[in-house]
Parts: sequence; structure tokens; C-alpha cells
Amino acid sequence: LSGGPLGIMQAVMDNIVPYIHERKQFGQAIGEFQLLQGKVADMYTMQQAVKSFAYTVAKNLDNLGDKHARHVRKDCAALILMAAEKATWMASEGIQIFGGNGYINEYPLGRLWRDAKLYEIGAGTSEIRRMLIGRELFAETM
Repeated sequence: LSGGPLGIMQAVMDNIVPYIHERKQFGQAIGEFQLLQGKVADMYTMQQAVKSFAYTVAKNLDNLGDKHARHVRKDCAALILMAAEKATWMASEGIQIFGGNGYINEYPLGRLWRDAKLYEIGAGTSEIRRMLIGRELFAETM
């Protein structure tokens, strides 16, 4: 379930990077503005953090095998939680970068946001994932 949000994050980046070169304001590409560069840097950094977390959880699952998968159950829930919420955040930031164009259907950012939001709701809500993580952490410390 975390692969979908990671794909959405990549799609957001694939859309905004060319756009910040093409879109001009005040006679220059919007990508030249420091505030926008900071926003894009934050988005890239979050995408890489989620991707790294996904590889770590996958490696742990591979190393433990199926019969010990419950030991990483909270990590799986945490990964899905983080990936879903950060994909929604990235799509929202992408809409912000696109301005009014991010809101209209001619650009995919609105659809990407809706798709990302579904990962927070479908197959277990973010709140359910938080509950599962908290329950596992509590049980581990007893």
C-alpha cells in the first residue's frame, strides 16, 4: 500500500519540475524564486525519506520472513501512514505551485491529490493506523 503514494509523490515531482521552468512571473521562471526552491527542496526531501523508510521496512520483512512478520507490523502501518499523508501533502504543495492551474482539470495535480487522499481513507484510515501503531508500542513495553 505504500507503493501507490510513492508513485503519486513521483508523479507530483514529474509535473512540477518542468512547470517551474516554464511558468514565468515578473520576467523570470518561478523556479528561480528562493521560496519556491525551498518548497521543492522540502518536497524532494520528504519523498526521499519515505522511499528510504519503504526500503528499510521491506528489507526487515525479507530478513525476518513471514512467520516473524508481526514484529514489523507497526513499521508497516507507520510506513503506510507516512506515505499516504505525505503524498497528500506533496500533491497539495503541487497544487499551490501550479496556482490556479493546479485547480483545473487540464493539469493532473487535482487528481493526484484525490488519489493520495484515498490512501488516507481506504484500506484502513490514518486514525486506525495510528491506533495499531500505538497498540503495538504499548504491547512491546509491557
